[in-house]
Amino acid sequence: MKKIVYMSMLLLSVYGSKAVAQQTAKGCVYLDANANGKKDGKEKGMPGVAVSNGREVVTTDNKGRYKLPVSDDAIIFVIKPSGYALPLNADNQPKHYYIHKPKGSPKFEYAGSAPTGPLPASIDFPLRPQKESNNFKALVFGDPQIYDDRELGYFDKGIVSEVVGVKDVAFGISLGDLAGKDLGYHKPYSKTVAKIGIPWYNVEGNHDMNNDAPVDSLADETFEANFGPNTYSYNYGNAHFIILDDNLYPDPRGHRRGLWAGFTEKQLEFIKNDLELVDTSKLVVLAFHCSMYIVNENSFRKEDRNRLFNLLQPYPHVLALSAHSHNQRQHFYGKEEGWNGAAPFHEFNVGATCGNWYSGRVNAQGVMESVMSDGTPRGYVYLNVSGNQYTADYKVAGKPADYQIGLYHRKVMSTIWWDGQGFIYANFFMGHKGSELECRIDNGGWKRMIYTEEGDPAFISELYKWDDSDSLFRGRRPTTYANSLHLWKMRLPENLGVGTHQVEVRATDPFGRKFVQKSAYRIEEPTF
Repeated sequence: MKKIVYMSMLLLSVYGSKAVAQQTAKGCVYLDANANGKKDGKEKGMPGVAVSNGREVVTTDNKGRYKLPVSDDAIIFVIKPSGYALPLNADNQPKHYYIHKPKGSPKFEYAGSAPTGPLPASIDFPLRPQKESNNFKALVFGDPQIYDDRELGYFDKGIVSEVVGVKDVAFGISLGDLAGKDLGYHKPYSKTVAKIGIPWYNVEGNHDMNNDAPVDSLADETFEANFGPNTYSYNYGNAHFIILDDNLYPDPRGHRRGLWAGFTEKQLEFIKNDLELVDTSKLVVLAFHCSMYIVNENSFRKEDRNRLFNLLQPYPHVLALSAHSHNQRQHFYGKEEGWNGAAPFHEFNVGATCGNWYSGRVNAQGVMESVMSDGTPRGYVYLNVSGNQYTADYKVAGKPADYQIGLYHRKVMSTIWWDGQGFIYANFFMGHKGSELECRIDNGGWKRMIYTEEGDPAFISELYKWDDSDSLFRGRRPTTYANSLHLWKMRLPENLGVGTHQVEVRATDPFGRKFVQKSAYRIEEPTF
């Protein structure tokens, strides 16, 4: 124990202060005409481009030059302007940053940055023109959370293979927990996502941190070495994207190994300075790992959320994307939660590409079914941006795009009136408490379904199959169920006569689009 305390104190003394050894970073943002990544003599600097050190944000002068204060533990990055492309590395990740760590990272279990040496005389950032429509799509993944080679294969085969070579998608974002426990899986994860063939941005999740870091400012060393800054921004079309690390670790309340969610003072300063350069007519999209929704005192630091809301209040077009929960949720913040914008602030908690942590039975594709504990099948999201407006499509992996509602009900019942009846359950994956779902039987009149917060019976019935079986299924038993926040029910009619009866459910998503799912059940004469 004494050795651990001593090492923590040593690391804090050497690396803990980000404010020491202040220097001035200088450089140029330039138009890379020949795309060689080097500033050649005739290539011109670009005025008015934002550059940041993660706190301050400055714009380049009329020759593309900038100056920024930096410490001996800093990352300088350019904020991509609309209509321009960043260079990409071999894994299609943007090369928009320079790491300045003269001493390198501390010696943790997983390696961080090697010593970078003295501050270069000029830190230059190349940009190239590219066509960008104000109408575009982005691909969004939640929690790949890869623990081993087998799960890397599930992610590759079950998710990535479905979108390799996807057309008309501008870029992708993974919302954290790229690895499960071993941060060595950051690199094979990157190689796998690179197959998709589009620029890819990454958010830091709680599983992507250095858990042996003594302070929060050092918990991102491996992530930074592999992906660059964990807090930054970029523009595309008429949208401004802000990527944020919202993991506070170790828990600042004194729980050494605990995790709390929120933002640091440095991040909030960056957001403030960044937004000062963003027109209020733009769509602002925030991407982070842990949801801002506060369930209890251990969820999200309330004062950080309030400060973020105050910074965003002038922006009428705002969206937040999060993951972490391995469930799916649409949440709309209002005045009772501190948001005072003209319209509710929408946070879309997109669930996980690994679903219920790669659990369930192995399907015909050779991939675990991994239905999330709220009954949402594993999948991913298309974010569709049109000017400063947006819609989102949840795509269930391995299913047609219009599969948006999971139905569960009895398959057969008898004509005896005390037969038990039961309910039709509809799990509308993109739904929320304010959604309206209706059901009709045999093309009859539509009846409104009742919203309910309980376990999805389809998920629970699968758990019972695992528990009742006297032999192992191929796969792994899922975790216990969670109450679904997008579930509706209606009593199953039993007096329609012998025969097969058609069930039809229709729902409207948060963007006004309608979806229909059909099923059937039978009524038979009893056989006793």
